[in-house]
Amino acid sequence: MYAYMIGRVADLSEEILVLEVGHIGYNIRIPGSVAGMLPPVGEEVKIYTYTSVREDAIQLFGFLTKDDLEMYRQLITVNGIGPKGGLALLSVMSADELRMAVLAQDAKAIARAPGIGSKTAQRIILELKDKVSLQDAFAASAAGDSAGADGLSGAGDSAKNEAVEALTALGYPASDALRAVKAVEQADMDVETLLKAALRKL
Repeated sequence: MYAYMIGRVADLSEEILVLEVGHIGYNIRIPGSVAGMLPPVGEEVKIYTYTSVREDAIQLFGFLTKDDLEMYRQLITVNGIGPKGGLALLSVMSADELRMAVLAQDAKAIARAPGIGSKTAQRIILELKDKVSLQDAFAASAAGDSAGADGLSGAGDSAKNEAVEALTALGYPASDALRAVKAVEQADMDVETLLKAALRKL
């Protein structure tokens, strides 16, 4: 229904953002992790939204990045994961972390979300493993919210992919490996330099 909204933060709690757009206040459910990243009341913000329509309710769910919204859309296609379940999961994991947990088949990390048991976590991995890739994680991180972003260069992608794969081969969790590589990456770093810097970070 709405791709995104740009408006003024009128009220904010851990789970609900009231966004004033054109003198109308919209109640938007947000992941718990988002509340701390929003600007103060009275400031303007852009929120990517998903509209849930049921017989008894119409609800808006909001995210700070397009990547989080897309990950949410994929999540709620999983059997047994509804709009609230998807929101709970993205309250404890970022889109990147969830993507890496799926790729690493880390059901324990996914099951940390409220209401997500081990069987549901396994189902998420099973149904999403063919829909996400390591490349997605880097591309989404590089693009951010910039409308004109063209992503990373092929060489940069290759070095980052190889560094993350090497770290996971050494036994580090995929999500930790991705975070470490992203934290130390700089332009024109080769795989060896990137890997050494990431290892120091870990």
